[in-house]
Amino acid sequence: MILRHVLTRSTNLAMFMASLALAIAAPALAAEALPASAADVKPLASGDQAPAFTVRTVDNEVYEFDPNNLTRPTILISFRGGWCPYCNLHLSELRTVIPQINALGVDVLFLSGDRPDQLYSSLQQDTQQDIDGRDYVILSDAEVNAARALGTAFQVDSGLTNYLDKKGRDYRGSSIGQHNALAVPAVYVINKDGKIVFDFVNADYKVRLPADDLLAAAQNAVD
Repeated sequence: MILRHVLTRSTNLAMFMASLALAIAAPALAAEALPASAADVKPLASGDQAPAFTVRTVDNEVYEFDPNNLTRPTILISFRGGWCPYCNLHLSELRTVIPQINALGVDVLFLSGDRPDQLYSSLQQDTQQDIDGRDYVILSDAEVNAARALGTAFQVDSGLTNYLDKKGRDYRGSSIGQHNALAVPAVYVINKDGKIVFDFVNADYKVRLPADDLLAAAQNAVD
């Protein structure tokens, strides 16, 4: 009888502790939920301190971005993936200014939702030829770490995955395949102190920052 009483109390205590753990975890889980659409994101802006985040290289090696240890101003340019025609057009257009920006002493990092091994191969053939030899550093944000930190991540709907399926695009291991998420295309210019000094974020993925405006923003960052 005593043993049964002890077991009952132990069971009740275990259930109570499990319920308490779920109650504590619930706010954290809710905080991690992504906005339902691109229009709902709340991105960082000029004047904010840039966040630290971890992404991966084309060789699937860890790449840590630390705004507190920058030796040069840095530009972050996020795009949806090699499957996106507007992203391809933008990358091709920027080839006219990326060498000039690098010559100014400014690093440029492209952040893609594609998995590491597809960072370059998924781009259209014309785009690959356009950026060849232009020192494009493209990193994989398939885990959505950078997009979450920048406030540009959002949930995608079935319309996009249906489109990719019809096109026969392989999005396994991408931000879409793993997290059903994308980043709003964005440009951030960060000075050596780790502060954002220029931002361009538009929920309309068809609207991109012109190459000349990017060059001007880079020049301002080093003045």
